[in-house]
Amino acid sequence: MANYVRMWQPGGTWFFTVVLADRHNSHLLVEQIDLLRSVVREVKAHHPFRIHGWVVLPDHLHALLELPEGDTDFPLRWRQIKSQFSRAIANEEARSESRWKRGERGIWQRRYWEHLIRDQEDFVRHLDYIHRNPVKHGLVTAPGDWPYSTFHRWVASGHYPPSWGNLIASDEPGIT
Repeated sequence: MANYVRMWQPGGTWFFTVVLADRHNSHLLVEQIDLLRSVVREVKAHHPFRIHGWVVLPDHLHALLELPEGDTDFPLRWRQIKSQFSRAIANEEARSESRWKRGERGIWQRRYWEHLIRDQEDFVRHLDYIHRNPVKHGLVTAPGDWPYSTFHRWVASGHYPPSWGNLIASDEPGIT
């Protein structure tokens, strides 16, 4: 069995990628966007964190989250988000034998990718990645055209120009 080593930085900021178990032809996350938003608000109310960046695509999501000072328990937050979302979805998905034995749903991949943000440059690079992701996946030609993203919030605060990341104007720098 693999030995996963996680970085623990109290009050740190992390980049996450969280993926559905069945990515093929799945649009579950955007079809259930209101449920996902509700679950995130609920978990955030009980286990605070700050959302710097977030994008929800049909079959996965990326997030840039900061925990409160002294807190390192991001696994608790993802476990809560994933389990509350799963419990609210009809139990109709295919499940492997190992998931059946463990009593697990077949909605999410068991693990997720996390990366501890090291400095401001790393933060900007990951925030830009989040906001470009719908363009990268061919869902839209401009980050501003994707409704399930914090890009709009960053534009409103003046950190990105509205045309940032468009396929036609992709040479623009990231946030200021």
